[in-house]
Amino acid sequence: MAKPKVLISDKMSERAKEIFIESGVDVDVKTGLKPEELKEIIGNYQGLAIRSSTKVTKDIIDAAKNLKVIARAGIGVDNVDIPAATAKGVIVMNTPFGNSITTAEHTIAMMFAAARQIPAASSSTHASKWEKNKFMGTELAFKTLGMIGCGNIGSIVADRAQGLKMKVMVYDPFLSEERAKDINVEKAATLDDLLKKADFITLHTPLTEQTKNILGAENLKKTKKGVHIVNCARGGLIDEKALKELLDSGHIAGAALDVFETEPAINNVLFGHENVVCTPHLGASTNEAQENVALQVAEQISAYLISGAITNALNVPSVSAEDSQKLNPYISLGEKIGKLAGQVADDGISKVTIEYAGEVSKLNTKPITNVIVKGLLESFVDPELVNIVNAPSIAKDRNIKITESKHEDSLEYNTLVTIKLEVKGKETSVSGSLFNSEPRLVSVDDVKLEAGLEGEMILILNEDKPGLIGGVGNVLGDSKINIANFHLGRSGKNKGKAIALVGVDGTVSKEVLGKIEKLPSVLKVRVLKF
Repeated sequence: MAKPKVLISDKMSERAKEIFIESGVDVDVKTGLKPEELKEIIGNYQGLAIRSSTKVTKDIIDAAKNLKVIARAGIGVDNVDIPAATAKGVIVMNTPFGNSITTAEHTIAMMFAAARQIPAASSSTHASKWEKNKFMGTELAFKTLGMIGCGNIGSIVADRAQGLKMKVMVYDPFLSEERAKDINVEKAATLDDLLKKADFITLHTPLTEQTKNILGAENLKKTKKGVHIVNCARGGLIDEKALKELLDSGHIAGAALDVFETEPAINNVLFGHENVVCTPHLGASTNEAQENVALQVAEQISAYLISGAITNALNVPSVSAEDSQKLNPYISLGEKIGKLAGQVADDGISKVTIEYAGEVSKLNTKPITNVIVKGLLESFVDPELVNIVNAPSIAKDRNIKITESKHEDSLEYNTLVTIKLEVKGKETSVSGSLFNSEPRLVSVDDVKLEAGLEGEMILILNEDKPGLIGGVGNVLGDSKINIANFHLGRSGKNKGKAIALVGVDGTVSKEVLGKIEKLPSVLKVRVLKF
């Protein structure tokens, strides 16, 4: 079996290449490629390891015929077209923790630099001036630090700030009261509350439609007079022109920016301002951080290509190597009953409810759900175009609502997965379980039957009357189609109705299907393919 192959297209630690090789992955290092050069060769690789220089556009992704995973050594993935990758079934990963300490430390350093005017004082002293009285600083101790966002990096900044005897207030809609208590911060009720109380403000949030210019002109004017603002997160969170105006007026005492709306920042409205400290996106620029993120990216790509483990993915649920092995039988079950449900239902599904009961409810069920949705959609979407990565977004595009529920108890089975479909106001359900780790169908529309799902099969819904088995046998026999197995189920809520699931050797033509449909008592018939 050929080894998976990865391209490293940006400069990173040599150790990354070594990890790929040690993991059984072939690797090429080709940095500084122009877009047309990358587009020409990307089809040869299953994995792509990048930093910030490589721009993975839709054109590149469309040309990546074999690509399975893109991993960014760092946090921000602004240079990757995630929707295009998702549509193509390519997993996008980042390494959110490798440079957390480094970025947090840089934030603290920038606070000190702005508060004590260190860069300006250094330049003055280097110029043989001794302007001791010119540089009057501000202490950090006992001041209020207002943090916008409090994820991994933010929580480290909060810890360091508390060590400096600062009071920490956080505005983050996703921060729970319990987490705020754990890290000993005050949770601001509103952003306005933080703006009017904070002596220093730091930002720790991604750039999204909701956070773009979160410190725009209006919000900047709400800040406490004499505030210092620090941004080592993402450019675009601050309206730079509005910031300059308030610095000029003296309302804002100082600012320190490591990131800018346009990068590389060659010309910027803030450059040259005596109360602004600027660095060229150095948040992750330490030897330790560069080593950490490079190692993580190599380990994550290798783990996925070799074992199927998914870590720090942005467009698909993460799955550990241990979980991957545990999930395999359930993934197989989900795929089969998902395909069955899709083939049984008519197009026009509006809602899918997936219920997990018994042992399966204790697992990470997100990957199983993705597989079920993929199998379901294959009946209505070109199977070549749907995969476990893009299945949820395709379902959303088709206005299909997907919900999950879990119940630890399963009265009849050790594990039970049920798919309920709402189609034009009517409900169809399919349930499956595992027998010796093998997928088995256990009911359709609450009619119980046990059957394996393999090859080509015929599903027949019929009135519970004599003669069906003989009639189906005659039609198939006359058509020279051998019956491999015959499963029957009856009763349930559909009293007076029954289900037959017939495994066959060969292909059932439309003509044969039509003959079965015309048999007395047959209500509905479908050909199933697994």
